Amino acid sequence: MRVNKVRSIAARAAAVMALSMLALAARAELLIQITEGRVDAVPIAVVPFGGASDAPENISDIVRADLHRSGQFKTLQPGDMLSRPASADQLSYRDFRVLDQEYVVVGSVKATETGAYEVRYGLYDVAREKQLLTESYRPPASQLRDVAHAISDRIYEELTGIQGAFSTKILYVTHNRGADRPYQLQYADADGARVHTIVRSREPIMSPSWSPDGSKIAYVSFEGDGLPKIYVHDLGSAERRVVAQYQGINGAPTWSPNGQKLAITLSKDGNPEIYTLDLNNGALERLTNHYGIDTEPRWMPDGDHLVFTSSRSGGPQIYELNVHDKSTRRVSFEGAYNARPDVTPDGRYLVYVHRRNGSFHVGVQDLQRGTFDIVTQTNMDESPSVAPNGSMIIYGTQHRGTGVLQAVSVDGRVKVELPSKEGEVREPAWSPFL
Repeated sequence: MRVNKVRSIAARAAAVMALSMLALAARAELLIQITEGRVDAVPIAVVPFGGASDAPENISDIVRADLHRSGQFKTLQPGDMLSRPASADQLSYRDFRVLDQEYVVVGSVKATETGAYEVRYGLYDVAREKQLLTESYRPPASQLRDVAHAISDRIYEELTGIQGAFSTKILYVTHNRGADRPYQLQYADADGARVHTIVRSREPIMSPSWSPDGSKIAYVSFEGDGLPKIYVHDLGSAERRVVAQYQGINGAPTWSPNGQKLAITLSKDGNPEIYTLDLNNGALERLTNHYGIDTEPRWMPDGDHLVFTSSRSGGPQIYELNVHDKSTRRVSFEGAYNARPDVTPDGRYLVYVHRRNGSFHVGVQDLQRGTFDIVTQTNMDESPSVAPNGSMIIYGTQHRGTGVLQAVSVDGRVKVELPSKEGEVREPAWSPFL
């Protein structure tokens, strides 16, 4: 039996609280709807946690929803359970074995005299009648949802061997027609909850990007004079500054893995080219020099290479660039249109928008095997962004003429819809681990 010590969530909570400091309003709430999961999803029962019924968050409901939304697990509904244990000594493995459950999660929530809560849970293997995981937390009420996501992360990692991404955030742009300031840059939990607005503007906002530590974001805004400018925004202090406002295009910022530079697209010399911008001293370095349009850079995990979109072969294709010797090579060859690349954290898979038969889909290219697969069935897809554990891709698409977000697993077997209650949603960016 493995018993883990009480884990502190202070670091995670600090990051979340820093994000919350700049919240202006909660709008465009995202609703999570899983539309397709794995046929071999693992059966798991998350029993309603015993204890404080007046707690402001239902932890077991959040954990159950997290695991279900991953598509990797088939969760048992509480109404179908034969018993509802709240601790290991109350657990009857037989009650869950007869329901064909492979794993069961039991736990409790208890209010303390200080106003905080004590949360305990355990993960159990039904067939082997063995405890796999047990932990406890003592969060304030404001961090109960964070604890729920942390529990989901631990369970997911224990059972899949992959770090969970339920505690991450999603950054995106919304557009509410008819509003005084229709463009909003917002973020939410990975499950769509706790939506907050970072910036409102009368002019478009584009290309949001997270810093590697999640403390800052970069984006393009046309506010003020209607011309594109690249901003860096500190999420803890809410301070922001313009880092690029050259004549012409200032676009597509993306952070280097060490957080010291942005790769950006500038047309200040007459043609869209890829540059790096040193955020410490403002130094620019031009990386491409071609008559074609070079844009949409994205760093590879090694920090020595970029992938980007270029028209240098006659139509948009994905190229790889060595940032040291500035050599380039084409890496996409399937079809006549491939653009807006992103890369999985291990550098193995290249994700981008691919056009086929007049429709735009998200495709995944295995850079080791050389294979390419379309993983979406929607037909106006854009802006794919990979989760920090490499398991899922979030992207923008159209549904009934409105911009919405959807997510799909890298293998295409799990599909999730994230419709908004209000306004169009586009340009998603998945945060790093916080």
